Amino acid sequence: MIPLRDANPTRTRPVVTIAIVIACFIGFGIELMIQATGGDRALESFLLRFGLVPVDLTASFGSGRVLEPPVLTLITYQFLHGGWLHIGGNLLYLWIFGNNVEDRLGKIGFLLFFLAGGVVAGLAQVAVDPSTSEPLIGASGAIAAVLGAYFVLFPGARVLSIVFLVFFFQLVEVPAVLILGLWFVLQVIDGLASFGISEAVGGVAIFAHIAGFLVGVLVGLVVRRTPSRRVALRD
Repeated sequence: MIPLRDANPTRTRPVVTIAIVIACFIGFGIELMIQATGGDRALESFLLRFGLVPVDLTASFGSGRVLEPPVLTLITYQFLHGGWLHIGGNLLYLWIFGNNVEDRLGKIGFLLFFLAGGVVAGLAQVAVDPSTSEPLIGASGAIAAVLGAYFVLFPGARVLSIVFLVFFFQLVEVPAVLILGLWFVLQVIDGLASFGISEAVGGVAIFAHIAGFLVGVLVGLVVRRTPSRRVALRD
């Protein structure tokens, strides 16, 4: 199933979600520019500097140097992507589900939640394979946290999705709890299957997805017990 949009209106304009989308496209545009002017080697150097490299982060933590560049990449890696399909898929999910979570958490709360979800997701992936020198990039861990929060806060929301049936497809409205629950189950299956393999399946940071989603679920459970304080946007 591929989600297209949800039938879950918001009371406020999702300015933070829009800003994150723009930031990701800016980051990706910088990558394309570097590759166009300096080639693949220049791009690789850029990603090693601003992507999350587990072995470098582990070394920084081991030496107690927590304010060095490798630690700061826990933020910067979230705004870099590995290709059009990577950024397109990530931002599609963020665009569909992020606005409602932002509406519920508030703008500052959502920004902090998004970044924290990405940090925890990155740390989880590093914990699984701390010695790798391959840079981790992408907002998928942070977006997984958004999905986890949506799963708890809006389980009954209807999501228009493309459902593939062998050689055919159909547009169907699916409950959010089903489409996001299935997404998480597939991540867990892939994660279990990847144990004992030297690299993540297909280069995907599965454990970052799992950790991000669980963070979102926990935050969603807390927020669900808190009265909503959403205020309608005044133009």
